[in-house]
Amino acid sequence: MDTVFEKVVILGYGKVTGEVLQYVCGRQQEYGYRLQFIEHEVHPFGITERICEERGVPFDRITDKKELADVLDNITERTLIISASNNFLFPARLVAKEHITIINFHNALLPGYPGRNAPSWVIYAGERETGITWHYVTAGVDEGSIIIQKRCVIGEDRKAYELTECLMDLAADAFRECFDDVMAQRVEVREQGFDPQRRMYRSWEVPGEGFFAMTEPVDDIYRLLRSVDYGKNDIFPPLRTQVDGREAVVLRYRKIAAEKRKDEEGFVYLPLNENELLKIKYRFTD
Repeated sequence: MDTVFEKVVILGYGKVTGEVLQYVCGRQQEYGYRLQFIEHEVHPFGITERICEERGVPFDRITDKKELADVLDNITERTLIISASNNFLFPARLVAKEHITIINFHNALLPGYPGRNAPSWVIYAGERETGITWHYVTAGVDEGSIIIQKRCVIGEDRKAYELTECLMDLAADAFRECFDDVMAQRVEVREQGFDPQRRMYRSWEVPGEGFFAMTEPVDDIYRLLRSVDYGKNDIFPPLRTQVDGREAVVLRYRKIAAEKRKDEEGFVYLPLNENELLKIKYRFTD
């Protein structure tokens, strides 16, 4: 297979990164590139190091941002850097190098929802649809030309961790679909055409500022709860609310049939509709 790239560097963590790594390993003999994997953010359930060991791929764990920037800055070969589930911001000087091409996976349909934790924000905003984007990296965050996008529906009960899983699968499928075009530099890109004043979602931001009042519309409360629900992964701190004038934190929640209501201490029930309730377990903070 023809390509200008002598080397491929994969940077990231998590499920989609493992899928990308295995696929790129499988295509290495066809293209003849050298392959390197770099883990910048350590993932507690990561599989990439094991994949590298099994496939004989050089593995580096570089958690220091300056050290990572220096390593990438010293690349001299014609290189494709694949940023998959990676939160490292590439320095402008690296992006500007002619022998370096960088592509990135974003878990939303750009130009909408740039930045961090996009699955949370689309749920919180009440979007009915979202998706993924692979795009070229420029000096601006999530601003580069679009390579490929795929869409999925957001169900009315879908939680952030469930949506994230779906998006990871879409990202892996899309990567395999566009890989040959990227390697051959024949991608028919699409410019984002975004508003320069568009909102950028930051890692420290929490939907609803992490608080809701029991008097808010129940649909809004349920949407907020689902938007910060990453299961056992502590992406956000527990949501706060007030019960009987006292501050409380939410421990868990679920939608139940109205007839299953049981008046228990530490629980509140909010009516979602005629047949269903939102059951919330809480703990007072004082």
